[in-house]
Amino acid sequence: MTQHHQDYRYTRHYQGQVQAVIFDWAGTLVDFGSFAPTRILIDAFAGFGITITLSEARIPMGLGKWDHIKALGQQPAVAQRWVAHHGRDMTDSDVDAIYAAFLPLQIARVGEYSDVIPGALEVLADLAERGIRRGSCSGYPRVVMDKLLEHAAQKGVIVEHAVATDDLPHGGRPGPWMALANVIALGAGDVSACVKVDDTTPGIEEGLAAGMWTVGLALSGNEVGLTLQELKTLPPAEVERKRAFAYQKLMRAGAHFVIDTIADLPAILDLIESRMVKGERP
Repeated sequence: MTQHHQDYRYTRHYQGQVQAVIFDWAGTLVDFGSFAPTRILIDAFAGFGITITLSEARIPMGLGKWDHIKALGQQPAVAQRWVAHHGRDMTDSDVDAIYAAFLPLQIARVGEYSDVIPGALEVLADLAERGIRRGSCSGYPRVVMDKLLEHAAQKGVIVEHAVATDDLPHGGRPGPWMALANVIALGAGDVSACVKVDDTTPGIEEGLAAGMWTVGLALSGNEVGLTLQELKTLPPAEVERKRAFAYQKLMRAGAHFVIDTIADLPAILDLIESRMVKGERP
């Protein structure tokens, strides 16, 4: 006798509004162009006799700062400069030493780059009014995160939770742990109803790994890497060229949506909610 097997597994599809948005910090909420991590890393490497360009410093952006320093030192051109100056390859002990030099510089100067990105205050207020929880995470270690939170709060940028890259035992991006720690702290009931907003590819990968919708930020973030004033002085054709490059890179990383800056986020949240009502998932 032939037996027929019926699969009765139930697939639950969340249908409702966005429950939480998890923001990055530099290049997302504050620091248009994401300069605090890069310029201070350049200064830290200079203390060890190594010249780093701004474009080189930006390549590993989004990683935790120790990992960022290691990845920066592994870039072929930087590795060659290190060998030429020190007569040997960079080691993890060297990364430790650079990180130790970087950390007090970052703590002291993170406030210099904490200007609020236009639209951030309005978007955070809109989310609060809509009952959407506001979380955040960063490649910054806790000692820097606390200083940044202090500066940001003075300018009105306040989130409900913030996770630093060294808060968790498994580390930071591109793993899902910081984003998921926000889900737990904020009491969000379904990761598929959460949105990760970030300007870097590791940040987008973090959101995807956590099972969230992901929104990339092109013009305000690391990929364009200009201050707001610098961006305003560019010819429109050059702005569009830089925008297109950033959009393509973030989309290739897997972003569900890419927008110019945080100011454009509310319309995307409306779109996500319209898709979730139909039972769609990230």
